[in-house]
Amino acid sequence: MFEKTYHATHPDMMNRVENDELRDRHLVTGMFADGKVVLNYSHNERFVIGGATPAGAVLSLPDPTEPKSAQGKPFLERREMAVVNVGTEGEVVVDGQRFSLKNKDCLYIPMGSKSVTFAGNGARYYIVSVPAHKACPIKHIRLDQANPLKRGDLAGSNQRTIYQLVIPGVCESAQLLLGLTVLEVGSVWNTLPPHLHDRRSEIYMYFDLPEANDCVFHYMGKPDKLRHIVVANEEAVISPPWSIHMGAGTKKYSFIWAMGGENLDYTDMNVLDICQLK
Repeated sequence: MFEKTYHATHPDMMNRVENDELRDRHLVTGMFADGKVVLNYSHNERFVIGGATPAGAVLSLPDPTEPKSAQGKPFLERREMAVVNVGTEGEVVVDGQRFSLKNKDCLYIPMGSKSVTFAGNGARYYIVSVPAHKACPIKHIRLDQANPLKRGDLAGSNQRTIYQLVIPGVCESAQLLLGLTVLEVGSVWNTLPPHLHDRRSEIYMYFDLPEANDCVFHYMGKPDKLRHIVVANEEAVISPPWSIHMGAGTKKYSFIWAMGGENLDYTDMNVLDICQLK
């Protein structure tokens, strides 16, 4: 069922790991394949991340095939999920309820949902799922219904809007927090200054890079031992709780951030000063 499994890692591994190993352990690629649902499993917060690209067909969220004890049960039996359309308009159907998702629209799908299908020629659905302990209401969140936070400025090359989508006050969830950040023209830095989440893991999925050869240099690791991964369009990076996360692109871009952990407080973070980084 899963394209790849990503294991949780200790920060000490950063002292010895080569670039290819770093990419293998934290970079998620190949999520958007025409006519397929592609899912990956991370032991950080038991995230499942991936994509659904109908390409004119109707795709179904698959039932689990692993582990053996989950076979024959719905994928969302004990999970919640958010879907964000990063392509053109399409339709998601959840247990008979139809939702038309435009570009950057989000659909929160609760624990206990049995059937999820994806359609739309040109639609590209980014999928994020974490375990849940309760069923919350299903909700379609358009970008104009999100909670927008203006951050940064052009002088610092980091003027951006953070759209909080799945967050208390906008959309109830069990443990998932999710939003979408859009940079302005002339801005390339995100999440500056960087921070740490001791109680949550986070995943960044970068998209809307304008040219095929554009990329984002994503920084991660302990604050005094930084490493970087070069990330292409529609690729994601898994950030463990011990790792900072920030990036700089060759041009403006957007990214979806998703967090799972033991609390839903967006401000629960250890913000670092740039002078702390090495």
